[in-house]
Amino acid sequence: MKLSKSEEELMNHLWKLDKAFMKDLLEAYPEPKPATTTVATLLKRMTDKGFVGYNLLGNAREYFPLVKKKDYFSKHLNGLIKNFFNNSASQFASFFTQETDLSKSELEELRNLIDTELKNK
Repeated sequence: MKLSKSEEELMNHLWKLDKAFMKDLLEAYPEPKPATTTVATLLKRMTDKGFVGYNLLGNAREYFPLVKKKDYFSKHLNGLIKNFFNNSASQFASFFTQETDLSKSELEELRNLIDTELKNK
Protein backbone atom coordinates (compact mmCIF):
# COMPACT_ATOMS: atom_id res chain seq x y z
CA MET A 1 0.00 0.00 0.00
CA LYS A 2 1.06 3.52 -0.73
CA LEU A 3 0.26 6.83 0.93
CA SER A 4 -1.05 9.85 -0.96
CA LYS A 5 0.96 13.09 -0.80
CA SER A 6 -1.36 14.45 1.92
CA GLU A 7 -1.09 11.22 3.88
CA GLU A 8 2.71 11.23 3.56
CA GLU A 9 2.83 14.78 4.90
CA LEU A 10 0.73 13.81 7.91
CA MET A 11 2.74 10.61 8.41
CA ASN A 12 5.96 12.65 8.46
CA HIS A 13 4.53 14.73 11.31
CA LEU A 14 3.55 11.56 13.15
CA TRP A 15 6.99 9.99 12.65
CA LYS A 16 8.59 13.12 14.11
CA LEU A 17 6.23 13.22 17.09
CA ASP A 18 6.16 9.43 17.62
CA LYS A 19 2.79 9.69 19.42
CA ALA A 20 0.29 12.50 18.98
CA PHE A 21 -3.21 13.67 19.65
CA MET A 22 -5.18 15.49 16.96
CA LYS A 23 -4.22 18.91 18.40
CA ASP A 24 -0.50 17.97 18.27
CA LEU A 25 -0.77 16.98 14.64
CA LEU A 26 -2.61 20.18 13.73
CA GLU A 27 0.06 22.25 15.52
CA ALA A 28 2.79 20.48 13.50
CA TYR A 29 1.41 21.85 10.22
CA PRO A 30 2.59 25.23 8.93
CA GLU A 31 0.05 27.95 8.15
CA PRO A 32 -2.45 27.67 6.61
CA LYS A 33 -3.32 24.64 8.71
CA PRO A 34 -5.70 22.03 7.33
CA ALA A 35 -9.18 21.66 8.80
CA THR A 36 -9.58 19.25 11.71
CA THR A 37 -12.01 17.21 9.61
CA THR A 38 -9.41 16.86 6.85
CA VAL A 39 -6.80 15.50 9.27
CA ALA A 40 -9.42 13.20 10.83
CA THR A 41 -10.29 11.81 7.39
CA LEU A 42 -6.61 11.27 6.56
CA LEU A 43 -6.04 9.50 9.90
CA LYS A 44 -9.05 7.24 9.28
CA ARG A 45 -7.75 6.27 5.82
CA MET A 46 -4.23 5.70 7.16
CA THR A 47 -5.63 3.57 9.99
CA ASP A 48 -7.63 1.51 7.48
CA LYS A 49 -4.48 1.04 5.38
CA GLY A 50 -2.54 -0.17 8.43
CA PHE A 51 -0.10 2.74 8.69
CA VAL A 52 -1.47 4.31 11.88
CA GLY A 53 -2.79 2.94 15.15
CA TYR A 54 -4.28 4.68 18.15
CA ASN A 55 -4.98 4.28 21.85
CA LEU A 56 -8.19 5.61 23.35
CA LEU A 57 -7.49 7.78 26.37
CA GLY A 58 -10.88 8.90 27.62
CA ASN A 59 -12.56 10.49 24.61
CA ALA A 60 -9.27 11.32 22.89
CA ARG A 61 -7.25 9.22 20.51
CA GLU A 62 -3.47 9.12 20.77
CA TYR A 63 -2.15 8.19 17.33
CA PHE A 64 1.12 6.40 16.61
CA PRO A 65 2.83 5.05 13.48
CA LEU A 66 2.60 1.31 12.80
CA VAL A 67 5.16 1.52 9.99
CA LYS A 68 8.72 2.77 10.47
CA LYS A 69 9.80 5.65 8.25
CA LYS A 70 12.89 3.76 7.07
CA ASP A 71 10.80 0.71 6.08
CA TYR A 72 8.26 2.82 4.17
CA PHE A 73 10.82 4.78 2.19
CA SER A 74 13.01 1.73 1.57
CA LYS A 75 10.06 -0.05 -0.04
CA HIS A 76 9.12 3.11 -1.92
CA LEU A 77 12.68 3.55 -3.24
CA ASN A 78 12.98 -0.11 -4.22
CA GLY A 79 9.73 0.22 -6.18
CA LEU A 80 11.08 3.32 -7.90
CA ILE A 81 14.27 1.49 -8.90
CA LYS A 82 12.24 -1.49 -10.15
CA ASN A 83 9.71 0.55 -12.14
CA PHE A 84 11.88 3.33 -13.57
CA PHE A 85 15.38 1.87 -13.72
CA ASN A 86 14.72 -1.72 -14.89
CA ASN A 87 15.42 -3.00 -11.37
CA SER A 88 19.01 -1.77 -11.77
CA ALA A 89 20.57 0.01 -8.80
CA SER A 90 23.51 1.04 -11.00
CA GLN A 91 21.17 2.76 -13.50
CA PHE A 92 19.55 4.56 -10.57
CA ALA A 93 22.96 5.56 -9.15
CA SER A 94 24.09 6.81 -12.56
CA PHE A 95 20.94 8.90 -12.96
CA PHE A 96 21.15 10.18 -9.38
CA THR A 97 24.78 11.28 -9.63
CA GLN A 98 24.41 12.86 -13.07
CA GLU A 99 21.02 14.54 -12.74
CA THR A 100 21.34 16.00 -9.24
CA ASP A 101 23.46 18.96 -8.34
CA LEU A 102 25.82 17.15 -5.96
CA SER A 103 29.03 18.85 -4.90
CA LYS A 104 32.38 17.12 -5.15
CA SER A 105 32.40 16.55 -1.38
CA GLU A 106 28.92 14.97 -1.52
CA LEU A 107 30.04 12.64 -4.31
CA GLU A 108 33.13 11.70 -2.29
CA GLU A 109 30.91 11.02 0.71
CA LEU A 110 28.76 8.70 -1.45
CA ARG A 111 31.88 6.90 -2.64
CA ASN A 112 33.00 6.45 0.98
CA LEU A 113 29.60 5.00 1.87
CA ILE A 114 29.82 2.55 -1.03
CA ASP A 115 33.40 1.61 -0.13
CA THR A 116 32.33 0.92 3.45
CA GLU A 117 29.43 -1.27 2.27
CA LEU A 118 31.80 -3.19 -0.04
CA LYS A 119 34.17 -3.89 2.85
CA ASN A 120 31.26 -5.19 4.95
CA LYS A 121 30.08 -7.68 2.30
